[in-house]
Amino acid sequence: MKIRDPQDFWAGLMFMVLGACFIWFARGYDYGSAAKMGPGYFPTMLGGILGTLGSITFFRSLVLKGEAVGQFNWKPVMYVLGSLILFGATLQWLGLVVAIFALIILSSMGGHEFKLKEALMLAFGLTVGSVAIFIYGLQLQFPIWPW
Repeated sequence: MKIRDPQDFWAGLMFMVLGACFIWFARGYDYGSAAKMGPGYFPTMLGGILGTLGSITFFRSLVLKGEAVGQFNWKPVMYVLGSLILFGATLQWLGLVVAIFALIILSSMGGHEFKLKEALMLAFGLTVGSVAIFIYGLQLQFPIWPW
């Protein structure tokens, strides 16, 4: 067994493990049926689909030739994960407007072409939309401002 496409090999393995984890964690919930789905139905089906796609990708990597895996770039991952953690930690304290602005600006810095003007315009639009949908439309109880 020789790996001919390392990218597909690792992607397929990741999908199979992720699918197995979904199925494993959903095992304690009621499955139900397609007509009356229980809380375990969706994660089990999603895990099955991920596992199937992962298996196909994994076995294709043994047959088809592909490219080697390049060096992993940690910068975008750290910016996006850091911005999500910051959003979750500051939402109640700083309010929705400031937290979304911080989320958008910080996560945008992880991209290849960060432009502050574009990030600010995106943050403004997403903030207005989020406040309209979540605060006024769905009437969720988030603080809008720090005060």
